[in-house]
Amino acid sequence: MGVFWKDRYPCLKDNTLNTGFDAHYIYHPAWAARILAQIKPDLHVDIGSSLHFCTLVSAFISVKFYDFRPAELVLSNLFSESANLLSLPFKDGSIQSLSCMHVVEHVGLGRYGDQLDPDGDLKAIDELKRVLAPGGSLLFVVPIGKPKVMFNAHRIYSYEQVIGYFSDLELLEFSLVLDDPKSDGLIRNASKEMADVQSYGCGCFHFHKV
Repeated sequence: MGVFWKDRYPCLKDNTLNTGFDAHYIYHPAWAARILAQIKPDLHVDIGSSLHFCTLVSAFISVKFYDFRPAELVLSNLFSESANLLSLPFKDGSIQSLSCMHVVEHVGLGRYGDQLDPDGDLKAIDELKRVLAPGGSLLFVVPIGKPKVMFNAHRIYSYEQVIGYFSDLELLEFSLVLDDPKSDGLIRNASKEMADVQSYGCGCFHFHKV
């Protein structure tokens, strides 16, 4: 039997002492899943977050997933459809359990085919607040540290910026993945001071609409 060039698949870098991973995208879905396991909503709505998060959570909670670029997912307990975060197809105050994680920092930068809009992230935040129901929970994740725009990739926010944007909601928890998370992992109930000294941390905010 011959060896064909099309079948080549050299794997030359996998013989490592430890399994590598992207700390932002491992820890923040784990944080969110733990909160959902605690509050146990009948239905959870996610806007554009990690597909791994939505598919796994759908094993124990019904999930409706919406993205600017819809994902063709076929799983029980999971509904997937297209939606624009700047104009969500939901009535005011209609969603009890909502997440938007590692998404808003990209809105308006054109990276994913969306229109350029310097205020796109702020408009997206207004939409999240609009559709969140009284008594509802919002799981919100963005890069945290010294604020700046890394065009056209993403924005980085300060802790105070995020708190200011959601000043009409109650903060139930702030958790953090540090610039170098190797020894600390996910820090639950982190402080503002810890966030302020990061360059590219991962800020996890659990808000409640009174």
